[in-house]
Amino acid sequence: MSEALPPRLADCHQHLWPERFLDALRSRDAYPYLRDWTLHLAGEDPYPVQAKDHDVSLRRAAELAEGREIAAVSLSSPLGIEHLPAAEGAGLIDVWHESALGLPDPFRVWAAASVTDPDPGALSTVLGEERVVGLQLPATALTDPAAIERLGPLLGELERAGKPLLVHPGPAPACPPGLPSWWPALVPYVSQLHQSWLAWHVCGRERHPALRIAFVALAGLAPLHHERLAARGGALGVVDPNVFYETSSYGTRAIDAMVRVVGVDGIVHGSDRPYAEPCEPGLGDAFTHAVFTANPHRLLTGEPR
Repeated sequence: MSEALPPRLADCHQHLWPERFLDALRSRDAYPYLRDWTLHLAGEDPYPVQAKDHDVSLRRAAELAEGREIAAVSLSSPLGIEHLPAAEGAGLIDVWHESALGLPDPFRVWAAASVTDPDPGALSTVLGEERVVGLQLPATALTDPAAIERLGPLLGELERAGKPLLVHPGPAPACPPGLPSWWPALVPYVSQLHQSWLAWHVCGRERHPALRIAFVALAGLAPLHHERLAARGGALGVVDPNVFYETSSYGTRAIDAMVRVVGVDGIVHGSDRPYAEPCEPGLGDAFTHAVFTANPHRLLTGEPR
C-alpha cells in the first residue's frame, strides 16, 4: 500500500461476477446472457465485458493494495434478473448468492431478490449469512408508493435483520437508434434513481421507520431539486439520518453540492468498480474519514464508528 494513500476502508458498491455466475449467464438463450465475454441486455447495445474485471485474484489484490477492509459487491440490477419471472430468476439469484459468498476477504455481498414474486422467507435465510451486508433492489421496483408497499415483505425482513437496502438502477428500456452508448447511464439510470428517491421520500420512511437505505450515484442528484420540490408544493423536510447517498461516477462538485443539502453524514463511498474507479473528492481529511470509513460503517452496521 502506498504511503501517500491512506487506507480507504470501505467501498459500498462494486460488481464482481464469480466464475459460476458467468457460466450461468453463458448458458442462457434469452436476455440477459453472455456470449464468450459479450453481454447482451434487452435495452442496451452488446457490451464487451473485460475478463480481467472479473478475475477474483486481480480484484482482490487491488482492494488490498488500497487498504480496503470491505468491498461490497452486488448483482448488477441492469441485467434485469430481479424482474425475470420468479421461476427463471430464482435460479440465477441462487447462483449469485452461492458463488459470491465464496469470494475471499475483503469482499462482502449484497443479496438479491425477485421483485416479481417477493419471497421474504428466502431473503431471511440469506440475510442470516454473516458475509451478506444487506439487500440490493433495482430502482425500477421502487417507483411509487404502491411499489414500495408491494415489496414491504422484503423491506420488513431487512428491518428485522438490521441490515440496509441499496437502491441501484435497474434495466434500461430499449435505446433509440443512433444515440451514444452512454445514453442509458445518463438518462434512464438517473431518472430511475430520482423517481425511487422521491417515492421513498413520499412514503418509504413512514412505512419502514427503522430501515437504513442507500441510493447509488447520489440518488441521481434528486435532493438537489429541493427548491423545485418546494416551488411545486412539496418539502424536503428534516434530513433523514438513515438515508445515505453513494458517490459512484460523481466527483468533487456534485458531492460538494449534495453535502450542502443533505450534510456530510449521509455520504458514503462507492466506486461502481469495474465500471468506474474510486474518486478522491479532495474535501479534506475529516471528510475523507467520514465518507470512506465512518459513514459506510454506520450504513452497514447501524452503529457509529
